[in-house]
Amino acid sequence: MSKRYPEEMKRKVVELANNGKNQTEILKEYGMARSTLHKWIKHYNNSGSFKAKDNRTDKEKELIELRKENKQLKMENDILKQAALIMGRK
Repeated sequence: MSKRYPEEMKRKVVELANNGKNQTEILKEYGMARSTLHKWIKHYNNSGSFKAKDNRTDKEKELIELRKENKQLKMENDILKQAALIMGRK
């Protein structure tokens, strides 16, 4: 299970890194993985947020929307098929 860090701590760590503090020192001081720090820096510098949904690419956003639309269309199609069966019985 991954470790959870408060957003305020994430912001502080990123600001330290952005202000030139040695990343190795930050990693030792806060006991985190290098990949975690790099991910936080990237997300925060790109969007000002650490939330994954705020850091999605345009293609990822489009894919999510298309999947929602596809699901909705499948449900509508199933309803129409059921209605056609019911109407055919009468």
